[in-house]
Amino acid sequence: MRSARSITVIGCHAEGEVGRVITGGVLPPPGDSLFAQREYLRTQDDGLRKFLLYEPRGGAFVHSNLVVPAKTPGAAAGFIIMEPTDYPAMSGSNAICVATVLLETGMVAMQEPETVLSLDTPGGLIEVVAQCRDGRCLNVRIGNVPCFVAKLDAAVEVAGLGTIACDIAYGGAFFAIVDAPGLGFALVPDEARELVEMGERIKAAAVAQHPVSHPENPDIHSVTFTQFAAPLSKDAAGRTVGRNTVVISPGKLDRSSCGTGSSARLAVLHARGRIGLGETLISQSVLGTEFHCRIEELCAVGDLPAISPSVQGRAWITGSHQYSLDPDDPFPQGYTLSDTWYRALD
Repeated sequence: MRSARSITVIGCHAEGEVGRVITGGVLPPPGDSLFAQREYLRTQDDGLRKFLLYEPRGGAFVHSNLVVPAKTPGAAAGFIIMEPTDYPAMSGSNAICVATVLLETGMVAMQEPETVLSLDTPGGLIEVVAQCRDGRCLNVRIGNVPCFVAKLDAAVEVAGLGTIACDIAYGGAFFAIVDAPGLGFALVPDEARELVEMGERIKAAAVAQHPVSHPENPDIHSVTFTQFAAPLSKDAAGRTVGRNTVVISPGKLDRSSCGTGSSARLAVLHARGRIGLGETLISQSVLGTEFHCRIEELCAVGDLPAISPSVQGRAWITGSHQYSLDPDDPFPQGYTLSDTWYRALD
C-alpha cells in the first residue's frame, strides 16, 4: 500500500472518555521540555493533531496522546495531549489511558500487584500508582499537578442568560464551574446537546470577561472549559458524591467526569470549606462512571493557596490501529463539519 504517512495508535478509553495513544511513526518534536515540545506542535506542526483527530481518521470525541521520552530525570516517559481544538497542559483521563497503555503493552515494565512510576507532561511531573493483576491495570491513580482557585463567584454576562455566577479554577487547565440545577440541568445524557451549546457560550463570555493565567507559567492562560456541577450528596456508604459534566470545544461532553475538571472542583470545594485534606470526592460523569478524587496535600502556586489532588479511575484498551495517508488523498489533514463537530474548524 502506498503511504505518505503511517502512524501506530493504541485505542483506549478511561471511564468512557477516548484517549488514544500514539506509539509509533512520529519522532519527538524539538524542545527542552514537554511544554516546549507541546508549543512546537501547537505553533509549528499542528498537522499531526488534525491528521489523527479530524475526520476521516478521528472525530469530535477523539483525543490522542503522543508518547515521547521524558525530559524530567526519573520519569518513565512523557506524553503530549492533543484534543479537538487544543493542547491541554494536563488531562486526567488521558493520563490514565497513557499509563494503562504503557503498562499493558509492555512499553514500561509492569510490577504486580502495584506499579509506581512518574510521567512527564507539559503541565508538570505526575506520579502514577497502578493496581495490576494478570498483566492488566485494574485501576490507575494519578497525582495531579497543583490546583488552585483563580476566582470565586465571578459574575459573567452571557447572551440569552443574563448574569450568572461561576467559579474559575485551575486543575491542569482553567475551568469555569457553574451550577447545573440553577441553569436547568439534571446532567443526564439527553441534555448533551443543550449542555454543549450553553457551555460554549459561557466559556466565550468567561474568556472575554475574566482573563486568567497561571502564576508560574503565563503561557497557560484563559478559561478552556465550562464545567456544569450538581450539588454534593452522600451515597449509601456515606461517601461524598458530586456529579459534573465538562464541555470540550468545539462542542462535546467529556464522557468521563474529567480528571482535571474534578481537580479544579476539589480546589473550589476546599476553598469553600466543603472538602478537607485527605477527604475523597466520588466524581460522577454524565454516563454514570466515576473518578475517585482526593486532596493529598496542601501547597501553593505562586502566592495562591493550592491543593495537590489525586484522581483514580479505570481504562480499557480498545484496539490497535495503523493510520495511513494515501499520497492522492485530497484531505491530508482531514476535515470537520458542523453536523457532528457543533462548529466546523479550520
